[in-house]
Amino acid sequence: MRAIPLLPLLLGGWLVLPAHADDAQDILKRLAQAEQTQSFQGTFVYERNGSFSTHRIWHRVIDGKVREHLLQLDGSAQEVLRVDGVTQCVSGTLVPGVANLRDSSTRALDSKKLSAWYDMKVVGKSRVAGRNAIIVSMTPRDQHRYGIELHLDSETALPLKSLLLNDKGQLLERFQFTELDTRDVPTDQMLEVSSDCKPVQMVKTKDDAPNTRSTWRSDWLPDGFELSSSAARKDPVTKALVTSLMYDDGLARFSVFIEPLNGAAVTDIRTQLGPTVAVSRRVTTAVGDAMVTVVGEIPIGTAERIALSMRSVDDQTRQVTK
Repeated sequence: MRAIPLLPLLLGGWLVLPAHADDAQDILKRLAQAEQTQSFQGTFVYERNGSFSTHRIWHRVIDGKVREHLLQLDGSAQEVLRVDGVTQCVSGTLVPGVANLRDSSTRALDSKKLSAWYDMKVVGKSRVAGRNAIIVSMTPRDQHRYGIELHLDSETALPLKSLLLNDKGQLLERFQFTELDTRDVPTDQMLEVSSDCKPVQMVKTKDDAPNTRSTWRSDWLPDGFELSSSAARKDPVTKALVTSLMYDDGLARFSVFIEPLNGAAVTDIRTQLGPTVAVSRRVTTAVGDAMVTVVGEIPIGTAERIALSMRSVDDQTRQVTK
């Protein structure tokens, strides 16, 4: 196994050295590359809201193609298969947050961009799953996102442990390997899924369908968050067209769902489970009332402000033509 040098960190006594943002950016660049180049397999635990679950992961990279099999070990055998970061099939109802947790790591991290929204520092070292790790702290520069503490493998830069923290330093979510093997490449058999793993219908994103424009926009977003994908589908029950928009800042992300009410009576929702919030608000537009729901790992006050900021493009058009 090739050891990637981290001289500023590996020279003796770095627990007492001052934290360096440049070192953190360098390590995050390695993290961005690691899961696209490094095969591994292991077992990790996931904690949220006081509940724990255990999972097995097989991650193989061959000729630049990334194939990943995720299996929940607690209860029924629930699993996910991804190829190049795109979910191919899912079985059962995987513990909420786990699928997104793994999926988010497939996105390329732009450490320079993230430094505008997070104060990133190397703050120490640790040992996780029998492996030496470097601790990177990512403290948000505003109140609209959560803080993250990453324990990255000194040898490969793979994430061995991550903690999601609120503005009071309270733990919202934990992901931690208990065993990690980076030497043995997962076999075809390890990457096979059961017959219960059902194919996932692909949804076109903003990049896949450049001619498709959302009829909704936000009047306000936290700095750094940008629209990453949009889609529309017909609700099988109400037959209404539901618009979904996904935003991210390169690390954190949230989704907005908008559904026309057509006279239906609805109740506003404001709830949180661990780091995940769900806020629904009724909004009035030029084309009628709609229910806007924001779901994601952002503070609940931020989600509420986003929900109330959503506007129909028709509203903007009418204002311009007046």
